[in-house]
Amino acid sequence: MAEDKPQPGTLEDGMDVVKGGWFTELSTMWPGQGLSLEVDEVVFRERSKFQDVCVLKTKAFGNVLVLDGVIQTTDRDEFSYQEMIVHLPLCALPSPAKKVLIVGGGDGGVAREVARHLTVDTIEQAEIDEMVPEVSKKLLPNLSLGFKDPRVALHITDGIKWVTDAEEGTYDAIIVDSSDPVGPAEVLFEEPFFRAMHRALKPGGVVCTQAESLWLHLPIIKELASMCHRVFEGGSVQYAYTTIPTYPSGQIGFMICSKAGPNGEQLDSRVARQPPPQREDYPALRYYNQELHAASFVLPQFAKDALSDSLTYK
Repeated sequence: MAEDKPQPGTLEDGMDVVKGGWFTELSTMWPGQGLSLEVDEVVFRERSKFQDVCVLKTKAFGNVLVLDGVIQTTDRDEFSYQEMIVHLPLCALPSPAKKVLIVGGGDGGVAREVARHLTVDTIEQAEIDEMVPEVSKKLLPNLSLGFKDPRVALHITDGIKWVTDAEEGTYDAIIVDSSDPVGPAEVLFEEPFFRAMHRALKPGGVVCTQAESLWLHLPIIKELASMCHRVFEGGSVQYAYTTIPTYPSGQIGFMICSKAGPNGEQLDSRVARQPPPQREDYPALRYYNQELHAASFVLPQFAKDALSDSLTYK
Protein backbone atom coordinates (compact mmCIF):
# COMPACT_ATOMS: atom_id res chain seq x y z
CA MET A 1 0.00 0.00 0.00
CA ALA A 2 1.36 3.41 -0.93
CA GLU A 3 2.55 5.62 1.91
CA ASP A 4 0.04 8.39 1.15
CA LYS A 5 -2.96 6.07 1.42
CA PRO A 6 -5.01 6.15 4.65
CA GLN A 7 -3.91 3.55 7.17
CA PRO A 8 -6.06 1.62 9.69
CA GLY A 9 -5.96 2.95 13.24
CA THR A 10 -6.37 1.35 16.66
CA LEU A 11 -8.31 2.03 19.83
CA GLU A 12 -5.11 3.19 21.54
CA ASP A 13 -4.70 5.98 18.99
CA GLY A 14 -7.91 7.55 20.26
CA MET A 15 -7.70 6.70 23.95
CA ASP A 16 -4.26 8.27 24.31
CA VAL A 17 -5.31 11.67 22.97
CA VAL A 18 -7.53 12.83 25.82
CA LYS A 19 -6.98 11.34 29.25
CA GLY A 20 -9.64 10.89 31.90
CA GLY A 21 -11.94 8.42 30.16
CA TRP A 22 -12.42 10.01 26.73
CA PHE A 23 -12.04 8.42 23.30
CA THR A 24 -11.19 10.63 20.29
CA GLU A 25 -11.78 9.22 16.81
CA LEU A 26 -8.64 9.89 14.77
CA SER A 27 -7.92 8.95 11.17
CA THR A 28 -5.89 10.08 8.21
CA MET A 29 -9.26 10.13 6.40
CA TRP A 30 -10.12 13.32 8.37
CA PRO A 31 -6.80 14.90 9.40
CA GLY A 32 -6.75 17.66 11.97
CA GLN A 33 -10.06 16.82 13.64
CA GLY A 34 -11.67 14.18 15.80
CA LEU A 35 -14.94 13.50 17.62
CA SER A 36 -14.53 12.83 21.35
CA LEU A 37 -16.86 10.68 23.47
CA GLU A 38 -16.71 10.17 27.22
CA VAL A 39 -16.28 6.44 27.91
CA ASP A 40 -17.66 4.60 30.93
CA GLU A 41 -16.21 1.23 30.02
CA VAL A 42 -14.44 -0.73 27.29
CA VAL A 43 -17.06 -3.49 27.07
CA PHE A 44 -15.28 -5.60 24.44
CA ARG A 45 -11.91 -5.52 22.76
CA GLU A 46 -10.28 -8.16 20.56
CA ARG A 47 -8.35 -8.43 17.34
CA SER A 48 -10.17 -10.42 14.65
CA LYS A 49 -8.50 -11.90 11.56
CA PHE A 50 -9.04 -8.58 9.82
CA GLN A 51 -9.32 -5.66 12.24
CA ASP A 52 -9.39 -4.27 15.76
CA VAL A 53 -12.94 -4.80 17.12
CA CYS A 54 -14.15 -2.83 20.12
CA VAL A 55 -17.39 -1.85 21.85
CA LEU A 56 -17.33 1.17 24.14
CA LYS A 57 -20.03 2.06 26.66
CA THR A 58 -20.35 5.85 26.44
CA LYS A 59 -22.28 8.43 28.43
CA ALA A 60 -23.86 10.22 25.45
CA PHE A 61 -24.34 7.55 22.75
CA GLY A 62 -24.74 4.23 24.57
CA ASN A 63 -22.79 1.30 23.19
CA VAL A 64 -20.49 2.27 20.31
CA LEU A 65 -18.94 -0.17 17.82
CA VAL A 66 -15.39 0.84 16.84
CA LEU A 67 -13.39 -0.92 14.11
CA ASP A 68 -9.72 -0.06 13.68
CA GLY A 69 -10.24 3.01 15.83
CA VAL A 70 -13.16 4.34 13.74
CA ILE A 71 -16.76 4.64 14.97
CA GLN A 72 -19.10 2.41 12.95
CA THR A 73 -22.40 2.69 14.79
CA THR A 74 -23.91 3.80 18.10
CA ASP A 75 -27.09 3.00 20.01
CA ARG A 76 -28.25 6.60 19.85
CA ASP A 77 -27.99 7.60 16.19
CA GLU A 78 -27.61 4.40 14.13
CA PHE A 79 -31.14 4.58 12.70
CA SER A 80 -30.45 7.62 10.53
CA TYR A 81 -27.84 5.67 8.56
CA GLN A 82 -29.41 2.21 8.56
CA GLU A 83 -32.84 3.42 7.46
CA MET A 84 -31.56 5.61 4.66
CA ILE A 85 -29.05 3.18 3.10
CA VAL A 86 -31.87 0.63 2.77
CA HIS A 87 -35.09 2.52 2.13
CA LEU A 88 -33.70 4.99 -0.41
CA PRO A 89 -32.96 2.21 -2.93
CA LEU A 90 -35.76 -0.22 -2.02
CA CYS A 91 -38.51 2.40 -1.95
CA ALA A 92 -37.31 3.85 -5.28
CA LEU A 93 -37.90 0.61 -7.20
CA PRO A 94 -41.05 0.55 -9.36
CA SER A 95 -41.82 -3.00 -8.16
CA PRO A 96 -41.04 -4.31 -4.67
CA ALA A 97 -37.69 -6.10 -4.41
CA LYS A 98 -37.84 -9.87 -3.98
CA LYS A 99 -34.17 -10.81 -3.62
CA VAL A 100 -31.70 -8.54 -1.83
CA LEU A 101 -27.98 -8.92 -1.15
CA ILE A 102 -26.17 -7.14 1.68
CA VAL A 103 -22.39 -6.85 1.48
CA GLY A 104 -20.80 -6.04 4.83
CA GLY A 105 -23.19 -4.72 7.45
CA GLY A 106 -21.97 -7.13 10.10
CA ASP A 107 -23.66 -5.22 12.92
CA GLY A 108 -27.05 -6.31 11.52
CA GLY A 109 -28.62 -2.88 11.09
CA VAL A 110 -29.03 -3.13 7.31
CA ALA A 111 -30.52 -6.62 7.64
CA ARG A 112 -33.00 -5.23 10.18
CA GLU A 113 -34.14 -2.51 7.78
CA VAL A 114 -34.37 -4.81 4.74
CA ALA A 115 -36.43 -7.21 6.89
CA ARG A 116 -39.02 -4.44 7.37
CA HIS A 117 -39.94 -5.02 3.71
CA LEU A 118 -42.30 -7.97 3.98
CA THR A 119 -42.44 -8.26 0.18
CA VAL A 120 -38.79 -9.36 0.11
CA ASP A 121 -38.49 -13.15 -0.16
CA THR A 122 -34.74 -13.64 0.25
CA ILE A 123 -32.11 -11.62 2.12
CA GLU A 124 -28.55 -12.83 1.61
CA GLN A 125 -25.64 -11.24 3.48
CA ALA A 126 -21.92 -11.61 2.82
CA GLU A 127 -19.80 -10.40 5.75
CA ILE A 128 -16.07 -11.09 5.86
CA ASP A 129 -15.47 -10.76 9.61
CA GLU A 130 -17.40 -13.26 11.76
CA MET A 131 -16.48 -11.42 14.94
CA VAL A 132 -18.60 -8.37 14.10
CA PRO A 133 -22.02 -10.12 13.97
CA GLU A 134 -21.08 -12.22 17.01
CA VAL A 135 -20.30 -9.10 19.03
CA SER A 136 -23.36 -7.25 17.73
CA LYS A 137 -25.72 -10.04 18.75
CA LYS A 138 -24.41 -9.80 22.32
CA LEU A 139 -23.87 -6.06 22.76
CA LEU A 140 -25.96 -4.28 20.08
CA PRO A 141 -29.31 -6.12 20.26
CA ASN A 142 -31.35 -3.34 18.65
CA LEU A 143 -29.12 -3.48 15.58
CA SER A 144 -28.79 -7.25 15.34
CA LEU A 145 -32.56 -7.75 15.45
CA GLY A 146 -32.58 -8.43 11.72
CA PHE A 147 -30.49 -11.59 12.08
CA LYS A 148 -33.51 -13.25 13.73
CA ASP A 149 -35.61 -12.95 10.57
CA PRO A 150 -35.77 -16.38 8.86
CA ARG A 151 -35.34 -14.76 5.43
CA VAL A 152 -31.84 -13.55 6.38
CA ALA A 153 -29.03 -15.92 5.41
CA LEU A 154 -25.71 -14.68 6.84
CA HIS A 155 -22.61 -15.98 5.05
CA ILE A 156 -19.17 -15.37 6.53
CA THR A 157 -17.28 -14.87 3.30
CA ASP A 158 -15.53 -12.38 1.05
CA GLY A 159 -18.25 -10.12 -0.34
CA ILE A 160 -16.40 -9.58 -3.60
CA LYS A 161 -16.13 -13.31 -4.21
CA TRP A 162 -19.81 -13.77 -3.36
CA VAL A 163 -20.87 -11.12 -5.87
CA THR A 164 -18.44 -12.37 -8.53
CA ASP A 165 -19.70 -15.94 -8.16
CA ALA A 166 -23.38 -14.94 -8.35
CA GLU A 167 -25.26 -15.78 -11.51
CA GLU A 168 -25.94 -12.86 -13.83
CA GLY A 169 -29.20 -11.10 -13.05
CA THR A 170 -29.65 -12.60 -9.57
CA TYR A 171 -30.60 -9.62 -7.34
CA ASP A 172 -33.16 -6.84 -7.37
CA ALA A 173 -30.99 -4.81 -5.01
CA ILE A 174 -27.47 -4.90 -3.57
CA ILE A 175 -26.70 -2.81 -0.50
CA VAL A 176 -23.04 -2.30 0.44
CA ASP A 177 -22.58 -1.26 4.07
CA SER A 178 -18.83 -0.84 4.13
CA SER A 179 -16.46 1.03 6.37
CA ASP A 180 -14.11 3.66 4.91
CA PRO A 181 -11.82 2.67 2.00
CA VAL A 182 -9.05 1.61 4.38
CA GLY A 183 -7.90 -1.94 5.15
CA PRO A 184 -10.35 -4.77 4.29
CA ALA A 185 -12.99 -2.38 2.87
CA GLU A 186 -10.72 -0.68 0.33
CA VAL A 187 -11.57 -3.09 -2.50
CA LEU A 188 -15.30 -2.35 -2.07
CA PHE A 189 -14.70 1.08 -3.62
CA GLU A 190 -12.94 -0.21 -6.75
CA GLU A 191 -14.24 -0.71 -10.29
CA PRO A 192 -13.98 -4.53 -10.53
CA PHE A 193 -16.37 -4.87 -7.60
CA PHE A 194 -18.88 -2.45 -9.13
CA ARG A 195 -18.74 -4.28 -12.46
CA ALA A 196 -19.40 -7.54 -10.64
CA MET A 197 -22.41 -5.95 -8.89
CA HIS A 198 -23.74 -4.62 -12.20
CA ARG A 199 -23.57 -8.12 -13.64
CA ALA A 200 -25.29 -9.65 -10.58
CA LEU A 201 -28.22 -7.23 -10.77
CA LYS A 202 -31.42 -7.96 -12.63
CA PRO A 203 -32.32 -5.43 -15.36
CA GLY A 204 -33.70 -2.40 -13.53
CA GLY A 205 -32.02 -3.45 -10.28
CA VAL A 206 -30.33 -1.02 -7.92
CA VAL A 207 -27.11 -0.76 -5.91
CA CYS A 208 -26.70 1.47 -2.88
CA THR A 209 -23.30 1.85 -1.26
CA GLN A 210 -21.84 3.93 1.55
CA ALA A 211 -20.22 6.91 -0.18
CA GLU A 212 -18.39 9.07 2.37
CA SER A 213 -18.76 12.72 3.41
CA LEU A 214 -19.17 15.69 1.08
CA TRP A 215 -17.26 17.86 3.56
CA LEU A 216 -14.22 15.60 3.87
CA HIS A 217 -14.03 13.25 0.90
CA LEU A 218 -15.33 15.10 -2.17
CA PRO A 219 -12.41 13.94 -4.38
CA ILE A 220 -13.13 10.31 -3.41
CA ILE A 221 -16.85 10.80 -4.10
CA LYS A 222 -16.14 12.48 -7.44
CA GLU A 223 -13.92 9.59 -8.53
CA LEU A 224 -16.50 7.05 -7.33
CA ALA A 225 -19.32 8.80 -9.19
CA SER A 226 -17.27 8.95 -12.38
CA MET A 227 -16.51 5.25 -12.14
CA CYS A 228 -20.18 4.41 -11.52
CA HIS A 229 -21.15 6.51 -14.54
CA ARG A 230 -18.93 4.25 -16.67
CA VAL A 231 -20.07 0.98 -15.11
CA PHE A 232 -23.82 1.74 -15.11
CA GLU A 233 -23.90 3.05 -18.67
CA GLY A 234 -27.51 3.24 -19.80
CA GLY A 235 -28.71 3.14 -16.21
CA SER A 236 -28.58 5.92 -13.63
CA VAL A 237 -26.23 7.27 -10.95
CA GLN A 238 -27.30 9.51 -8.05
CA TYR A 239 -25.82 10.73 -4.75
CA ALA A 240 -27.89 11.21 -1.60
CA TYR A 241 -26.93 11.84 2.00
CA THR A 242 -28.07 11.68 5.60
CA THR A 243 -27.12 13.47 8.81
CA ILE A 244 -25.64 11.50 11.70
CA PRO A 245 -23.84 13.07 14.68
CA THR A 246 -21.10 10.47 15.21
CA TYR A 247 -19.88 10.19 11.63
CA PRO A 248 -17.08 12.56 10.58
CA SER A 249 -18.53 16.02 9.82
CA GLY A 250 -22.01 14.80 10.86
CA GLN A 251 -22.94 13.73 7.34
CA ILE A 252 -22.50 10.64 5.17
CA GLY A 253 -23.63 9.84 1.66
CA PHE A 254 -24.84 7.03 -0.55
CA MET A 255 -24.11 6.27 -4.19
CA ILE A 256 -27.28 4.85 -5.71
CA CYS A 257 -26.83 3.24 -9.13
CA SER A 258 -29.38 1.40 -11.23
CA LYS A 259 -28.95 -0.99 -14.13
CA ALA A 260 -30.90 -0.15 -17.25
CA GLY A 261 -34.36 -1.73 -17.27
CA PRO A 262 -35.52 -4.44 -19.71
CA ASN A 263 -36.58 -1.78 -22.21
CA GLY A 264 -33.77 0.65 -21.44
CA GLU A 265 -35.61 2.45 -18.62
CA GLN A 266 -33.56 4.67 -16.30
CA LEU A 267 -34.58 4.62 -12.65
CA ASP A 268 -34.93 8.05 -11.06
CA SER A 269 -34.04 7.08 -7.50
CA ARG A 270 -35.07 10.52 -6.25
CA VAL A 271 -38.70 9.37 -6.42
CA ALA A 272 -40.14 7.12 -3.70
CA ARG A 273 -42.43 4.65 -5.47
CA GLN A 274 -42.94 2.24 -2.56
CA PRO A 275 -44.45 3.30 0.79
CA PRO A 276 -42.26 3.32 3.92
CA PRO A 277 -42.16 -0.27 5.21
CA GLN A 278 -43.99 -1.17 8.40
CA ARG A 279 -43.83 -4.16 10.73
CA GLU A 280 -45.93 -4.42 13.84
CA ASP A 281 -43.22 -6.40 15.65
CA TYR A 282 -40.49 -3.81 14.90
CA PRO A 283 -39.96 -0.34 16.35
CA ALA A 284 -41.40 2.40 14.13
CA LEU A 285 -39.17 4.18 11.62
CA ARG A 286 -37.48 7.18 13.24
CA TYR A 287 -35.73 8.90 10.32
CA TYR A 288 -36.87 7.89 6.83
CA ASN A 289 -40.04 9.26 5.25
CA GLN A 290 -41.06 10.04 1.68
CA GLU A 291 -40.43 13.77 2.00
CA LEU A 292 -36.91 13.15 3.26
CA HIS A 293 -36.38 10.61 0.47
CA ALA A 294 -36.70 13.35 -2.14
CA ALA A 295 -34.85 15.96 -0.08
CA SER A 296 -31.81 13.74 0.50
CA PHE A 297 -30.84 14.04 -3.18
CA VAL A 298 -30.76 17.86 -3.08
CA LEU A 299 -27.06 18.75 -2.99
CA PRO A 300 -25.31 21.94 -1.90
CA GLN A 301 -23.93 23.91 -4.83
CA PHE A 302 -20.29 22.93 -4.31
CA ALA A 303 -21.26 19.24 -4.48
CA LYS A 304 -23.52 19.76 -7.52
CA ASP A 305 -20.66 21.46 -9.31
CA ALA A 306 -18.24 18.64 -8.49
CA LEU A 307 -20.54 15.72 -9.35
CA SER A 308 -22.76 17.06 -12.13
CA ASP A 309 -20.83 15.38 -14.95
CA SER A 310 -21.48 11.95 -13.44
CA LEU A 311 -25.03 12.19 -12.06
CA THR A 312 -27.95 11.23 -14.29
CA TYR A 313 -30.54 13.62 -12.85
CA LYS A 314 -29.24 17.05 -11.87
